[in-house]
Amino acid sequence: MSKLDTSPYKGVRDFYPEDQFIQNHISGVWRKTLESFGYNEYGASILEPAELYKAKTGEEIVNEQTYTFVDRGERTVTLRPEMTPTVARMVAARRRELGFPLRWYSIPNLFRYEAPQRGRLREHWQLNVDLFGMEGVEAEVEIVNIAYRIMRNFGAADKDFIIRLNSRKLVQKIYSLFDINDDNIQKVSKLLDKKAKISEEEFAKGVREIVGENADAFIELINSPDEIFEKIGKESAEVKEIFAVSAALEALGVTNITFNQTLMRGFDYYTGVVFEVFDTHKDNPRSLFGGGRYNELLALFGDEEVAAFGFGAGDVTLKDFLETHQLLPAYSSSTHVYIATLSKEHYAEVEGVATRLRQGGVNVAVDWTGRKVGDQIKTADKQHIEFVMVVGEDEIGSGVYKIKNIRTGDELSVRLDEINDVILPKIHK
Repeated sequence: MSKLDTSPYKGVRDFYPEDQFIQNHISGVWRKTLESFGYNEYGASILEPAELYKAKTGEEIVNEQTYTFVDRGERTVTLRPEMTPTVARMVAARRRELGFPLRWYSIPNLFRYEAPQRGRLREHWQLNVDLFGMEGVEAEVEIVNIAYRIMRNFGAADKDFIIRLNSRKLVQKIYSLFDINDDNIQKVSKLLDKKAKISEEEFAKGVREIVGENADAFIELINSPDEIFEKIGKESAEVKEIFAVSAALEALGVTNITFNQTLMRGFDYYTGVVFEVFDTHKDNPRSLFGGGRYNELLALFGDEEVAAFGFGAGDVTLKDFLETHQLLPAYSSSTHVYIATLSKEHYAEVEGVATRLRQGGVNVAVDWTGRKVGDQIKTADKQHIEFVMVVGEDEIGSGVYKIKNIRTGDELSVRLDEINDVILPKIHK
């Protein structure tokens, strides 16, 4: 019988303790930040009816990037590629019972069948943040401010990233100036969304194929943000909205923001302001995450519109950002103390010491392998456990225990009732 391959499925990851440590750090900062703004966590199954995504997510994602299959009940099922349709479904299901404005977040795993590359895998975890029931620009300001605070809470400086703003309503105004019909709007939007990733020649060629004789004027306008504001009118609702969001954010200390007239974000359900957080480092110049307003999504479930604004932030691109800017924390084991034993004769006494430590808030592992003490200590070192205690007959008889810090080599002799007082300040510093 041939041996099974130890590699994970292509495009997904195994999380060894060191990897899970980073993952827990990322989700921990996410949770702490969101809950400081009054958001509550929710969850849902990874399985959804395929129709949920066919309705509004976007044809490319549905047709080319989803894991979709027919179950034994002849139902077409999809592994969720994103969370926004799910949360919209959940809110629509209990709309009459929920109190608005509603502040929710989740950290689901999502699946996309696409070519794995830096920043993109076939499975990732994503922070989803949604604010329901708030019509005014206060929603945009709150959500973008949360995105900013998340980056700062990871240790990023303002110079490390910028926040780009645009408005789908503003872009629709531009389309109307050039009489771009409904059949071509989606094509132009997709072209705008990838403008920064293609050459000017390729962009111009694409515009000419769609817009026709007005292509040159369209390109000139789309390359001139100030002219866009003049053309649409600074007193128009669309322009005033962008200015209001920017001004309110600046008043909160969020000054690394910029207007980007080509920013669209990929999903078809966005209806108003959209934004993204962009890494400014020369080694990782890319979009990290973003979101926007999607007031019409709940109407897909036969319900009336509900104001909604939110974003999704993936763990893969964020980890790349933290790595690039040297903001990843050093790994440390969740086990604080490793007890090396000399004999199984004193099993009850040793486990009693371990229990007392655990009751005081110290995480303890006990080695009962019977190996040499030096080998037991090597195991603790390999597992990045900071403190080691050797417990044998002498220690149990005297009630005095030696605690060694493997990292520094420092060693202390303390009584049993003093151990927690000695260790706790060191592990929680």
